[in-house]
Amino acid sequence: LAGAFISLGAMFATTVVATGAGHEKRNVNWAQARGRWEVASGLKKQAQIDELIAFFRARRGKAYGFRFKDWTDYQGAAQVLGTGNGSLKTFQLIKNYASGGVIEARTIAKPVAGTITIYRDGVLVTSGVTIDTTTGLVTFSSAPAAGVIVTADYEFDVPVRFDTDQMNVTIETYNLGTW
Repeated sequence: LAGAFISLGAMFATTVVATGAGHEKRNVNWAQARGRWEVASGLKKQAQIDELIAFFRARRGKAYGFRFKDWTDYQGAAQVLGTGNGSLKTFQLIKNYASGGVIEARTIAKPVAGTITIYRDGVLVTSGVTIDTTTGLVTFSSAPAAGVIVTADYEFDVPVRFDTDQMNVTIETYNLGTW
C-alpha cells in the first residue's frame, strides 16, 4: 500500500512514581519499544482511496496484522547476531542501537526476502544457510565454529496492525482525501 505516512517513532511505556522523599521509582512496562505511524495523507486519486478501503476491509480493521516499511528505519548493516560455539545453528536477526555504553537490541522478525546477506567472520556465506522471512531466524546447516562472529546485512519490515476498527476517509476536494 503506497502513500505518505508520518513516523512518530519508538514508544515506551514507563510508570514514574514520586516517593515522599522526592525521589522517583521507574517501572519499564514493555520489554521492547513499539512504533506508531499515521497514514495521514497521500490519497490523491480515487484508485488510492479504493485501494486503502479494500486493504482496511481485508484486514478487518485491527483484527489482522500486516508488514509495513518504516522508511525512517528499515535497514541493518553489519549487525552482530552472535558468536558461534560449534553447536549453535540458529541465530535471530537483530538490530543493535548503540548510545554510549548502552546497546538496545531489537528483534527483527520480518526481513525482506532477497535483501539478506549473512557473514561468518566477515566472509560472505553463499550456501548452507536458510532465512525464515516470517520469523527472522537464520539457520546454518553446520554450526559456525567456536569464536566465529555471525553478522548480517538486511532490510526489514515491521509487523503492524491498524489501531482502529472504524475507517473515516475524508474527501477534501475532488479526488483528494485523508484518513
